[in-house]
Amino acid sequence: MNWGRRGMIAGVVAGSMVLGASVPPPAMARDITDMAGNAVSVPDHPTRIADLWFAHNELVLMLGGARQVVMTVDRPQARPWMYRVFPALYDAQAVNGPQVNAETLLRERIDLVFVPEASATIAAFRAVGVPVLVSSFQDTDGLLRAVDMTATALGTDDARATAAQYRTMMRQTVNDVRAHLSGLTDAARPRVLHVQSLHPLRVDGGHSIVDEWITLAGGRNAATELAGNLKAVSAEQVAAWDPDVVILGPGSGPLDLGADGGMWSRLRAVRTGRVYQNPDGVFPWDRYGSELPLQIRWAAKTLHPDRFADTDPVGMTRDFYRTYFHYDLSTADAQRILAGQPPQPATDQAQ
Repeated sequence: MNWGRRGMIAGVVAGSMVLGASVPPPAMARDITDMAGNAVSVPDHPTRIADLWFAHNELVLMLGGARQVVMTVDRPQARPWMYRVFPALYDAQAVNGPQVNAETLLRERIDLVFVPEASATIAAFRAVGVPVLVSSFQDTDGLLRAVDMTATALGTDDARATAAQYRTMMRQTVNDVRAHLSGLTDAARPRVLHVQSLHPLRVDGGHSIVDEWITLAGGRNAATELAGNLKAVSAEQVAAWDPDVVILGPGSGPLDLGADGGMWSRLRAVRTGRVYQNPDGVFPWDRYGSELPLQIRWAAKTLHPDRFADTDPVGMTRDFYRTYFHYDLSTADAQRILAGQPPQPATDQAQ
């Protein structure tokens, strides 16, 4: 054991004495570079994980860490498919990420924390010896690096094997979609507006993972002049864009064609019947979770059905859940996910 690791363990013990908690030091530790470039010493096999980024929980679950997550910011009301597929999460404590403090982590004997981005709370966590990994990413390459980092942090052969398999599948997905779209002209790429929220009206702009999958799927982001996600816009701006396609993100709410002075009913996308509900599974497909390969294929088939006649959305969804979540998704459940609907109550499924 080197002196740096001794110092980390001493910090945990000292912090425990001050706060009245009892936190056993990790048996061994490894250095891992997180998504912010920090080298962090983590336990060989963490057993009590606090995952404080909504999107990252799905990565941990996919890599076999469901029973290690004892603190999560994802709740069953917001993520019903997550809890249906991974019922072990019901044993975890649901928390409000920003309000979790070092005392809480020590009291709950947390031995690894995932956070979305660098913040002042990280210093407080690390000051008492709790390892913290920044896990955020902004594009497909970042997602793959986050999956690899998480698998390394979990420290199991199964996690590493799943991460390698997932990386191969993601690359194959991107390559296959690009091959199907070979020769597609710019004029044949529809202008797509991805609406994250209708009330208030917010859309996803350029330099975002949403912009990336729209482009990969053979579209052009109508809001590309805006940088980033969740950008507030006016109805007048949407009318000026007049997109060819509108995709309503999970949780955006139903589209009222009479709202905003009837602006929606006049849009080209509405007049031509090209308004679609985005699928919503264990995590919303359109955001930053591990179901991104499904989103890319779904969006490509939605925008260019003639070029993706061989893509079976129900089949690919069931196969993904079986392979990466070890869950036998029924055809009816896959259809509900594709329609952005929550699971049926368990009592209904049993009938």
